[in-house]
Amino acid sequence: MAELGKKYCVYCLAEEDMAAHVGASRTPQEVMEHYVSMYIHGNLGKACIPDTIPNRVTDHTCPSGGPLSPSLTTPLPPLDISVAEQQQLGYMPLRDDYEIEYDQDAETLISGLSVNYDDDDVEIELKRAHVDMYVRKLKERQRRKNIARDYNLVPAFLGKDKKEKEKALKRKITKEEKELRLKLRPLYQFMSCKEFDDLFENMHKEKMLRAKIRELQRYRRNGITKMEESAEYEAARHKREKRKENKNLAGSKRGKEDSKDGEFAAIENLPGFELLSDREKVLCSSLNLSPARYVTVKTIIIKDHLQKRQGIPSKSRLPSYLDKVLKKRILNFLTESGWISRDAS
Repeated sequence: MAELGKKYCVYCLAEEDMAAHVGASRTPQEVMEHYVSMYIHGNLGKACIPDTIPNRVTDHTCPSGGPLSPSLTTPLPPLDISVAEQQQLGYMPLRDDYEIEYDQDAETLISGLSVNYDDDDVEIELKRAHVDMYVRKLKERQRRKNIARDYNLVPAFLGKDKKEKEKALKRKITKEEKELRLKLRPLYQFMSCKEFDDLFENMHKEKMLRAKIRELQRYRRNGITKMEESAEYEAARHKREKRKENKNLAGSKRGKEDSKDGEFAAIENLPGFELLSDREKVLCSSLNLSPARYVTVKTIIIKDHLQKRQGIPSKSRLPSYLDKVLKKRILNFLTESGWISRDAS
């Protein structure tokens, strides 16, 4: 307004000077009207002044979010949290600031700077470098605030977004998708929350479409060309898989029984095998001892044990093929089975 007032005063003085030069027959207003009609709206003005002045100004502010966009410097609205939560976070809503910020000591870069007239070029460039470092730290601080605001990290820290997430959850997230989210977590800083959610939603749709394509291709390979026929095919396939599963289960049980019988394949055809218990069969198989020899040794050991308990002196006459290791193994087995007492072993 002050500049306009100065221009108006200049125009008024010019009109008065022109009127004084012409003479007392013309007033300043008449001089101005004559000048406008003759030199601006007249032939001279039409030849010199174009009707439309082209706009040669280029807008470098990039309102859509470019490097000079005004939206980058627009402050965010304050957080809608209670006073107690503000005190817990150290948050100051009027400044949209925290008591402890990211890189809290960033201001020390410029706090001691001062411009002096006797600074040489090196000192000036050094101070500019400090200012540039400080500005970059401020941008990084603001970027972190924007990420926290975009991904609702403050409500998540306060535990206020659990119910909202449960309400907004459209589908159950699988374990594989949770692991993939953890792997792609570093991308959070390069994408907004909505873009990241859209990415995973599109990946889920792609996975479902690929599964559906494979299913349709399987139908086509089996000669199914209509969706009405797929239900009958799926029912028949389910029955076949059920029969196959039962057959495999029965085969596994039979295999276990065969393997159990196969353990005694070396001694099952020898005399006395049918007289042994399952544990004795295992013992004879592990000692590579025939059932008849085991029964002989067992009879001698039990007979000697009974005679000792009755006070009858007896001299043990074990077979020559029974060494110390076999004797100890058989004595331990008979003791654990309760055939003889522990003092006898």
